[in-house]
Amino acid sequence: MPSFNDTYTATRFYTSLTSLVRPGRALVPMHVDERMLVTIGANLAACQAACQADQPKCQKFAVAASMNNQSFKFPTKTSLLEAQFKGTVGGVYTADFPDRPPVRFDYTNPAVNNDLSMIFAPKSTKVKRVRYNATVEMVLQNTAIIGIESHPMHLHGFNFFVLAQGFGNYNEGRDWRKFNLWNPQERNTIAVPPGGWAVIRFRADNPGQWLMHCHLDLHLSWGLAMVFQVDNGPDPSSTLPPPPPDYPKCY
Repeated sequence: MPSFNDTYTATRFYTSLTSLVRPGRALVPMHVDERMLVTIGANLAACQAACQADQPKCQKFAVAASMNNQSFKFPTKTSLLEAQFKGTVGGVYTADFPDRPPVRFDYTNPAVNNDLSMIFAPKSTKVKRVRYNATVEMVLQNTAIIGIESHPMHLHGFNFFVLAQGFGNYNEGRDWRKFNLWNPQERNTIAVPPGGWAVIRFRADNPGQWLMHCHLDLHLSWGLAMVFQVDNGPDPSSTLPPPPPDYPKCY
């Protein structure tokens, strides 16, 4: 076995894995409807609203984590799925999770920590709404904010294809040449390399609310998560069913 800190050897093996080319296998969708660049990593969150108004002087903050600088806050009284089904979205969540980070920067450069405005992430409950059967391509870009580490990103409700992985900042004009569209790994969890990126693609053919989050439990509690809201499809088999009669109530 390689040394525990032999990143090169581990990454070379991990990224070389492919799927079996066999009859009936799932194929990579070629047409993309939704393209997203999503930064992931640690942040700080002000403990008091007053601190957020005067961040340079604020000394009261907590560790947080975010995706596209949004630190996910779980709803407490109504589930996302119930709010979607009943149409009572207001006050529970908003469907405006951003497709891009609010600011473009040198994502994997530790010098980013010299800019205090880059470190803080607001708490929010935002989802990304996509139509049924749409194809989503997401670049997961690690950042050097607070620290650089690997994040095992897990998607509920779907498998996805891992098209490419690498270190540093993803370069759209260059790195698309690394895409494996023939026999890529098909997974529901991808370990985004420390100080690196991964590109995934999936078809949103499962209606509902589907959490995507870091599978390090502590990072999830910090807010390293987001949600895909997939709309109903055209027939009963692709439409959210009503809750069962014994569905527990929230009080």
